Amino acid sequence: MLEAKGLTKRFGEVIALNEVSLQIRTGEIQGLIGENGSGKSTVSSIIYGIHSPSAGEMLLKGKPYAPKSPLDARGHHISMIVQEKDTIDMLSVAENIFLGDEGRFRRGAFISVKEMYQEAEMALRKVGLPQLDAARPVGELDFETRKLIEIAKALYYKPELMIVDETTTALSHDGRMKIYEIMRQLKAEGKAVLFISHDLPELMEVCDSLTVLKDGELVTTIPKEEFSEGTIKRAMVGRTLAGNLYRTDYGNRLTDQVAVSVDHVSTEVLKNISFSLHNGEILGIGGLSGSGMHEIGKVLAGHIPAREGTVKVFGEKLQGIAHALKLKVGYISKDRDVETLILNESIQDNLTISAWSMLKKGKFFILPRDEKKFARVQIDHLKIKCSSGAQLVRELSGGNKQKVSFSKLIGNKSKIMILDSPTRGVDIGVKTTMYELINNLKHQGHAILIISEELPELIGMCDRILVLKNGRITGEVKRHKNLKDVDVIDFMI
Repeated sequence: MLEAKGLTKRFGEVIALNEVSLQIRTGEIQGLIGENGSGKSTVSSIIYGIHSPSAGEMLLKGKPYAPKSPLDARGHHISMIVQEKDTIDMLSVAENIFLGDEGRFRRGAFISVKEMYQEAEMALRKVGLPQLDAARPVGELDFETRKLIEIAKALYYKPELMIVDETTTALSHDGRMKIYEIMRQLKAEGKAVLFISHDLPELMEVCDSLTVLKDGELVTTIPKEEFSEGTIKRAMVGRTLAGNLYRTDYGNRLTDQVAVSVDHVSTEVLKNISFSLHNGEILGIGGLSGSGMHEIGKVLAGHIPAREGTVKVFGEKLQGIAHALKLKVGYISKDRDVETLILNESIQDNLTISAWSMLKKGKFFILPRDEKKFARVQIDHLKIKCSSGAQLVRELSGGNKQKVSFSKLIGNKSKIMILDSPTRGVDIGVKTTMYELINNLKHQGHAILIISEELPELIGMCDRILVLKNGRITGEVKRHKNLKDVDVIDFMI
């Protein structure tokens, strides 16, 4: 289907991709994996026409292929679904699906909105959204529904090659199953799929072969019959990963120091929620999609007010976002790129804006040298891979973006950390770094709340796990050696 020969991409002095050659075959699902910054997204961006290679060439069905834009790529029947949000909130569902291609509905001097909506509804049915109003603004929809709209858009153009770039990380179990079904259907039709993911079990289950990148270079391509986690991890990091990914300590007793107390809190989604979070504790919140677990994080960070009940932080009643920040409550949202980071600003600006009160001289000013020094300390601490503190956050890989998010909390000296899906879309190396950091913060006395749909993460890292279903707490499990997934799942269903 597609052959890449010697693809190289430079961004200034940074070499993101160095002479990478690979083949994507028809009737196959080919995985692409590597640590953050390995060049995976650069490869997909070149194939989809977002970037042009600095050197190298591509052949599509044996003919030269050099797309000038994503629209050009779609014209060659290549579609891509990206990890982060790729819709525009103020536009309708139909307008998002046909953005840039509205001309296909032009009838004389006008666009046939009726025809556009009819075509959009047909596309939505293919991804299991037959009841969704094509006229509804996308900004009113949840993250998973927006992602399914992007998939509907990709499928509408009848792709012969579909690129799925880290899409499943933000989806529920049902959403993932839908993606797998779509990929397998494309394979059965003789089409090709390039599937980029950090989830090894997922890749090993779905893919027919797996290409590994490291530091912008091709390491190897592994056929399905040779798949093993050990082999793939060694290829990714260049070494055998030693030790356990998660904590290995058990039997920790809670301190008497309560950092956060939630007393009979109700919102539009949550119903009569009560619990406490202690200093030196990692408390987990789990549940199925729509259970209300993500709303808990927003309530504790002051983003959603309680209709009933109270939230107290160190004994003070929480009054909103500004008050939460004053009380040293740090929050990393599941929708990191929208609610935690400012993508079009530099790493330095993202880090210093959250520590403004600590760095300012007088009432209004931060000395440039102090700002630069502060950012450099944070960059070095978490080993954020970047050209400098002046690099824009949107140019970073998913793992390095998440490191910036964590650095904002650390630099601001947050005492309470609300972490919603903290390792979503990051590789095994970054996960190890994040878990070590979280464990160290726990032992320093920080109060940490982890909200996650990943049961191994909750079981491996948390002292206690609260399980939500339909906005209510249905169970609590405590950390112990023999705790299994089923012990938590029983409270979810």
